[in-house]
Amino acid sequence: MLILASSSPRRRELLRNAGIEFEVQAADVPEVHIPGETPLDFATRLAHAKAAAVAQQRPEAYVLGADTIVIVAGEILGKPADAADAARMLRLLSNKTHEVTTAVCVISPRSTKKDPIIASETTLVHMSTLSDEDIAAYIATGEPMDKAGAYAIQGIASRWITRIEGDYSNVVGLPIALVYRMMNSSF
Repeated sequence: MLILASSSPRRRELLRNAGIEFEVQAADVPEVHIPGETPLDFATRLAHAKAAAVAQQRPEAYVLGADTIVIVAGEILGKPADAADAARMLRLLSNKTHEVTTAVCVISPRSTKKDPIIASETTLVHMSTLSDEDIAAYIATGEPMDKAGAYAIQGIASRWITRIEGDYSNVVGLPIALVYRMMNSSF
């Protein structure tokens, strides 16, 4: 049995659409960046912490933890704290190329030490110029409020994405092809 250590509806939908059977048991892990930590190290640490927290409770299961971050000009953009923070993030992304990185951790019940399999996927996303009116109208929809980088590529913000280089599902929240390869190597 695969346990998704996340309450993300987007991750659930991606797994379901890929025909991967799973249960959900969200991990309660604080998403706090440690000063000096690289963006990839940050995402990897969180993905591992989420998987490990659930694996302790469900030692019989395969556990999948993931963390998605948006990086622009070296700054990590998590989920916005409020509308002003969302507007700040969207202004940073406007007319720029940014990275979306998802770190994935799978912990197998077969491992006596619970050695994790950890990997990551990075996708480049090109966003067109957003006006102040675009940003205000988008924030008013509520869509950006629980998304890393304050946007959803699969939603209204798709109108501003001019090109991506890499895995689309990664930008949504879980690189399904990577997850599938990891599961096949650990199951």
